[in-house]
Amino acid sequence: MASVTFKQEPVTLVGPEIKVGDMAPDFTVLSNDLKEVKLSDYSGKVKLISVVPSIDTGVCSEQTRRFNEEADKLDNVYVLTISMDLPFAQGRWCAANGIEKVDTLSDHRDADFGEKYGTLMKELRLLARSVFVVNSKDEVSYVEYVSEGTTHPDYEAALKAAKEAE
Repeated sequence: MASVTFKQEPVTLVGPEIKVGDMAPDFTVLSNDLKEVKLSDYSGKVKLISVVPSIDTGVCSEQTRRFNEEADKLDNVYVLTISMDLPFAQGRWCAANGIEKVDTLSDHRDADFGEKYGTLMKELRLLARSVFVVNSKDEVSYVEYVSEGTTHPDYEAALKAAKEAE
């Protein structure tokens, strides 16, 4: 299992650790308008999944903005940001920050994504900062569980993986 801390305190991740080469588990989350969204809705496309504890905080906000800026440079890649934030809060945040190229999705209802991707921090009921790239065949081609939840992911490595995925 990935070893993760949040504000330097160890946390317990619920669910399996996803590895490169795994088939990406399907999951159900909510869009900002409360519609169910599944990974399978993006079938046949490359997906960059950016996972943040709360979109409303400094590093999470910067991470979401960065991937939104890079989305135009990624051909045939859907960029998804998943957090435990309520869909209404995500929608307000996106509107206030001009986020239009990233699908922000909420795992608050069932923690289905968090439990299937090993990102649910048991002690906080938040998702651990991580990035996954899933190719068009739904195989995982890149994984980063960020070891300290208050630090940034490796943007360049994630973007390179997304550009190279087919």
